[in-house]
Amino acid sequence: MARLILASGSPRRLELLREAGYAFDVHPADVDESDFPPSLSPAEIAELLANRKADTVARRFPDDLVLAADTVVALGNQMLGKPADADDARRILRSLSGTLHQVITAVVLCRASTGTRLSKTVRSSVSMREMTDQELEAYIATGLWEGKAGAYGIQDNDPFVTRIDGSLTNIVGLPMEQTRAMLSDCGYEPAR
Repeated sequence: MARLILASGSPRRLELLREAGYAFDVHPADVDESDFPPSLSPAEIAELLANRKADTVARRFPDDLVLAADTVVALGNQMLGKPADADDARRILRSLSGTLHQVITAVVLCRASTGTRLSKTVRSSVSMREMTDQELEAYIATGLWEGKAGAYGIQDNDPFVTRIDGSLTNIVGLPMEQTRAMLSDCGYEPAR
């Protein structure tokens, strides 16, 4: 049986897969997440990057099943990626304050030796209340924004999100309902 390889170093994706009972190895794809045509929509960017990650790792492990994902936050048609630093996180969070925005995750499952490729793009809507400057600065000081699209993590007891519509695990970084179905379609089931 082929191994399942997660093409991501995201602690949130690792945790979601572990909680679901999957046995897998981790081999993060080293791809430039800032390299994409500017004309692409946020969903197209997530799809491009997830495919790039899957292909990069699948070249190294052609007989194994590679799972890759990319999550972006979209405010209208503007993509908000991972913040570069605290000032960037502050800018992103100010733009999201008091908005309804989308969290989009593209998931790709592939096995190079058999030509297997499944993909799914999942959207969830997030309503965020207005943040005061004091609340924003307190959140920035925690460092919880680091490495997270949109500069926040809903799993971090985020005090700003007031409502979500759609998959919670999608907002965390891997829509497990769809991921489980894709893995099952490839004959891969949880170990427990």
